[in-house]
Amino acid sequence: QVQLVESGGDLVQNGGSLRLSCAASGSISWINSMAWYRQAPGKQRELVAIITIGGATNYADSVKGRFTISRDNVRNTVHLQMNSLKPEDTAVYYCNVNLFSGVFWGQGTQVTVSA
Repeated sequence: QVQLVESGGDLVQNGGSLRLSCAASGSISWINSMAWYRQAPGKQRELVAIITIGGATNYADSVKGRFTISRDNVRNTVHLQMNSLKPEDTAVYYCNVNLFSGVFWGQGTQVTVSA
């Protein structure tokens, strides 16, 4: 019923920028929050940034000041602007949508930052 389509993952150099996008479609009844998670090899998935229905945002300490999450309520799309990327940001990034009907995940998009 709910589909999440992610885009924007790529290979960039240290200090570069990327913009991830995630578009939600299908039975979107009510979006409580949209978020980006990431998972590096050998590590658990961690929350990177989250934005609530009212627009409040929270960030992991490791990305605060470098990443910005935003949401387009009309298009049901969430973006993650990533600046000053570091090699430790290398991970698979997953879009997450918290709906009244449940929680849904995107397929993930690879972000690789070379030194």
